[in-house]
Amino acid sequence: MAYLQITLQVDPAHRAAAAGVYEKYKQPFLDTVPGATGKELLLRDEDVQVLHGFRDVADAKAYLTSELFTRDVVGGLSPLLKADPDVRVYDIA
Repeated sequence: MAYLQITLQVDPAHRAAAAGVYEKYKQPFLDTVPGATGKELLLRDEDVQVLHGFRDVADAKAYLTSELFTRDVVGGLSPLLKADPDVRVYDIA
């Protein structure tokens, strides 16, 4: 199992719009991305995190180059971000 964690710097005024992007693409992610096992939106005062579950690291890395991610998700979130996202892939020991 592996996790893809993406931390986003989003102004509080834009959080509802960012959550809308998450909701719009959550089911397509689960239905079409190879190896996808789950996706959660985590909110903190200082940032927003999206935690994606995958069967393995290769699936997580492949998602980062998919059209769903590069065109749809990044395209929808880009205008809402204050800084570049922090993207991390974790393998479960």
